[in-house]
Amino acid sequence: MMPHSAKTELGNAHVLLTGATGFVGQAVLERLLTDHPATHISLLVRGKGRQTGQDRLRQLLRKPVFERWRDAVGAEEAERIVRERITVLDGSMTSIPELPSHLDVVIHSASTVSFDPPIHEAFDTNVNGAVSLYQALLSSGSDPHVVHVSTCYVGGLRRGVVPEAKLEHDVDWRTEWASATQAHERTELTSREPAQLERFMSRARGNHGKEGPIAAARASENARREWVRSHLVDAGRRRAQSLGWTDVYTLTKALAERAAEDLWGEAGHRLSVVRPAIIESALQHPFPGWIDGFKVADPLIFAYGRGQLPDFPGLPDSIVDVIPVDFVVNAILAAAANPTPVDEPKYFHIASGASNPLPFHRMYENVRDYYMQHPLPKDDGFVKVPTWKFAGERKFNRRLLLAKKKADLWDAGLRLMPNDERKRALTAENAKLRAGIATLRNFTDLYRAYVQTQIIFDDRNARALNNALPAEVREDRGFDVERIDWEVYLQKVHLPSMSELTAAYRRRKAAAAQPANARLKPELPQRTDVLAVFDLERTVVDSNIVEQYLWVRTSGFRKAAWPKEVADLLASLPGYLRAEKRDRGEFIRAFLRRYRGMPVARLEEVVRRGYADTMLRHTSADALARIREHRAAGHRTVLVTGSIGLLAAPLAGLFDEVVGSSMHVKDGVLTGYLAKPPLVDEARAAWLRRYAEEGGYDLAASYGYGDSHSDLPWLSLLGKPSAINPDAELARESHKRNWDIYRWKSGGSGVRREVIAARATIPARIDEKSD
Repeated sequence: MMPHSAKTELGNAHVLLTGATGFVGQAVLERLLTDHPATHISLLVRGKGRQTGQDRLRQLLRKPVFERWRDAVGAEEAERIVRERITVLDGSMTSIPELPSHLDVVIHSASTVSFDPPIHEAFDTNVNGAVSLYQALLSSGSDPHVVHVSTCYVGGLRRGVVPEAKLEHDVDWRTEWASATQAHERTELTSREPAQLERFMSRARGNHGKEGPIAAARASENARREWVRSHLVDAGRRRAQSLGWTDVYTLTKALAERAAEDLWGEAGHRLSVVRPAIIESALQHPFPGWIDGFKVADPLIFAYGRGQLPDFPGLPDSIVDVIPVDFVVNAILAAAANPTPVDEPKYFHIASGASNPLPFHRMYENVRDYYMQHPLPKDDGFVKVPTWKFAGERKFNRRLLLAKKKADLWDAGLRLMPNDERKRALTAENAKLRAGIATLRNFTDLYRAYVQTQIIFDDRNARALNNALPAEVREDRGFDVERIDWEVYLQKVHLPSMSELTAAYRRRKAAAAQPANARLKPELPQRTDVLAVFDLERTVVDSNIVEQYLWVRTSGFRKAAWPKEVADLLASLPGYLRAEKRDRGEFIRAFLRRYRGMPVARLEEVVRRGYADTMLRHTSADALARIREHRAAGHRTVLVTGSIGLLAAPLAGLFDEVVGSSMHVKDGVLTGYLAKPPLVDEARAAWLRRYAEEGGYDLAASYGYGDSHSDLPWLSLLGKPSAINPDAELARESHKRNWDIYRWKSGGSGVRREVIAARATIPARIDEKSD
């Protein structure tokens, strides 16, 4: 039983706080600064990059949670308080420095924030972190009262009421920790076996071969690491479920509790274990709705508000055990001020399910009502949120399987289509479908245990502690969940705070992004050390080297030979497509062999006559406008092609330089072989680096325009890359990297006239080289 009157003050206690940069930790720190002015606070803070622990503290104290305290004491006084009352211990939970020998209270709130991390990471943070802390305390000579912050869900896969007591299980944390470490080592070794590496390399060559061998190797290694991570995530999930826990997070938190009992709470010291449920935004302190980023339930709520969850396999009567963060902080500090007897750990469930339950259907109704009244915006208006039927998991999974089969059929059909605007639109639509399926699957995997649970967390110890607080402070420092009105909390406090977070995110995204087909800004900076590099095929002109070859043939050869030429080209096309998919350079070498036996003089004549007129009809007016803007700004404009440089001659006058490949010539006749490797993928990137270095150009301020996945290596070198009429792979990467994407159309009035005028006034030079 709790004493009739519990203490609320920590006096001049020396408090060690772990996890101070986390959601709960920073709220605990704010309360210590605000309401416990005589305490001295030691913070265990890990440096990050070049930031020291002290740097991170300064950054932390600028956050909104401390705003009221800063305003109340003033800037100068805040600096003095921090200087005199806070000591930063640089370190982490797995590398704890020497601890002070005169600690009175330890609040251990550090933890992994992921529910499904790889098994070794979960053990390293939650179990090893706790063990390291208690071992460091034993070494320090301090004998503080430890408040160990855990979670209600350490109870595992149970039904019914879970008591506030020591967990009943016989799982040995030392054995499980060693096994998790070994699982990591075994999986790493398996991932490096030759057969497994060949699978990674084969897939990487298929997906990234067009970017070049280094890009493919990098993708292969990334795939290996992801494979390791995926297997270790699955290992954690399976092991947790096999032992009776929902996931590896709750398993390791449970084992961390057992380590705390073995090493501290039942070994001659004082231990309180505080187990919060699902922690969400503050009800009143430091201000209503305070939250630091999305928490456990918020991604699900936000996805619903965006219309991404047409249904969900939750039990309508399942209790969603939500607790405001200020209630959790108040309970932690109340427990800290009222230490337990030696060797008698005390457990507190800071939860709402027993005293003020919130069923899943009631939460859903509140969320739906809120988004009906405050719908999220979308491109063509506002999101209309769906109505859930709660049809059950079996029916839900059936619908998900049908949607996946539909996406697979789409993919099969898209592979047979030509790479045109219609294919790009359908590919984007199918990608959206797949993203929706993945979202649903991820959310069901993550939240199944929390929206299908039939657990009630007993909170008698927590209620007794709250009721023992002096009546005059209970309103501010108490944690009586019965006074929470869920409709008011959800619709007036929590959901509006989430909406503000999402609105701020949208504002940042809108400021950073441009609409896909927006007009390019003409106000280019006036500089002479800037490059504007344009790819030729499918960028400046809407053709590829196959079509250019056909233009050459139709312009320069007798019609009698044409049917045989077309039949031969069609027969060879599947081989060319396979080569193009594997490696852009391989495709160019194979295709340019078709020029074998062509006299150079005849090719030059063809290019000057009919071929030139055809190319001009296929030249983009948008490209010409952009080239003109770059030239007016003093930028050096360069046209680059992996094909024969001579084929770009009709456009040469528009650029300061045209760089392309050259073919080997013998006795005035093309042999069908290139004189040097083609200027594509990583070779073009290497050329660009050297070109910029020799010319003194600033790549970070330079511009690039390309259309293909194979352009990624050189576009990535430039500070201002743009994807022009991109293929599906480049479009996907461009969206991921927030690059501009534009649709340039061929032709337009004045194109031929402008090119001819440019050719007459600007001296052109075609460098047929690739070094």
